[in-house]
Amino acid sequence: MSSQTYEKPLTANDTGETGGHQAGIHIPKSQTDLIALLPFLDPAQKNPDAWLEMTDDTGVTWRFRYIYYNNRLHDDGGTRDEYRITHMTKFFRAVGATEGDVVVLTGSPGSLTYSVSVRKDESPQGEEAGAPVRVRLKGWRRVH
Repeated sequence: MSSQTYEKPLTANDTGETGGHQAGIHIPKSQTDLIALLPFLDPAQKNPDAWLEMTDDTGVTWRFRYIYYNNRLHDDGGTRDEYRITHMTKFFRAVGATEGDVVVLTGSPGSLTYSVSVRKDESPQGEEAGAPVRVRLKGWRRVH
């Protein structure tokens, strides 16, 4: 089966630059193809999770936790109903990821084998007067 690649521009919260305690990178439920690429997490179970092993460009394998926070479905007054990939901070620090860089995930459906990389932000630091404004897409997108 052919591989699929998804990318997401990183926020300061994603990389840990804000010092906050965000619980991982959000994967919107609308990203059905990306969710299908990752292991199935049973919504009948409260907060199901799976450990992902992803290999970076240097051959190092990293372990990330893929979790479906779903207490809205299980607890009175529960508010969470979202997918996230957590335990990525060490990886981001190791590769020097900063806000604006892009995390890239690649895998083949059903294989449970993934790669991860970070593409550095190559946007110009100072925009010249009259220069076209560079539009930056936010959120996950599939790379074709």
